[in-house]
Amino acid sequence: MTGPVGVVVPTRGDRPGLLREAVLAALAQDHPVDVVVVADGVPPETVRRQVPAQARVIGNRLSPGLPGARNTGIAACDTELVAFCDDDDLWLPGKLAAQVRLAATGAEFVSCGIEIEYGDRRVTRLAGADRVTAADLTRSRMVMVHSSTFLFRRGALWVDESAPAGQNEDWDLALRAARRHPIACADRPLVRVRWGASHYVARWADRIAGLEWMLARHPELAVDPRGAARIYGQLAFGHAALGHRLDAARWASRALSARLGEPRAPIALAVAVGLIPAPRVLALLHRRGHGI
Repeated sequence: MTGPVGVVVPTRGDRPGLLREAVLAALAQDHPVDVVVVADGVPPETVRRQVPAQARVIGNRLSPGLPGARNTGIAACDTELVAFCDDDDLWLPGKLAAQVRLAATGAEFVSCGIEIEYGDRRVTRLAGADRVTAADLTRSRMVMVHSSTFLFRRGALWVDESAPAGQNEDWDLALRAARRHPIACADRPLVRVRWGASHYVARWADRIAGLEWMLARHPELAVDPRGAARIYGQLAFGHAALGHRLDAARWASRALSARLGEPRAPIALAVAVGLIPAPRVLALLHRRGHGI
């Protein structure tokens, strides 16, 4: 595959420095690219001033929000392969070439390892395998299967725009891809994911809605005990962060019923009764390259 890869970079235009770095890193890859920056909720002219001239800038022509912006970018590409990069992340040298080589072997959807940056720390997260299955993504969210690592054949898949507030649209996309064929993985850190700049980290009501959407859309998530306990524990933590003690206790109980050793349940209960604030828990986890 020698043709360019379409690179979709959605942005709200509110972090121009990071956006410019993300676009420059995509343009610097040792494989030709067609970078499409999608301005979501902001005039394209505003974003155009923030990025190099080699990148195209268009407005979000579909539903407002991240899923619609991603689909707008896919539709604007005229390439065999499409890749995503969030506007606060950074592709590392060799990322695209390694993934294109895997796509040339017949892989429909490709991911890679990541390097999580939080404050002054960087932590590598790898899949530990050269392929990721639907069962893997049901048992664990697998943070390294991150939207900024996605490369896939254009037209094979689209982002589901019904994802509430754009929550879990990437996990849903990866699950649907893995059901078709295992996801190929270049399992070394080729993307730097900057957690400190995330728009979504503490939007607890949206995160709760996104998890409930996933459970309704993918019933198999409630079948695997480990995977179900993780989601129930996350729901408990989200409610605890919002001060919903009864809901936090209810979901924590479900988490422990699914898997007695689920660590998120006691953490959520500690947050619910005020022993430790939710932001403090997240900061401690993020410094180790983990989320709740």
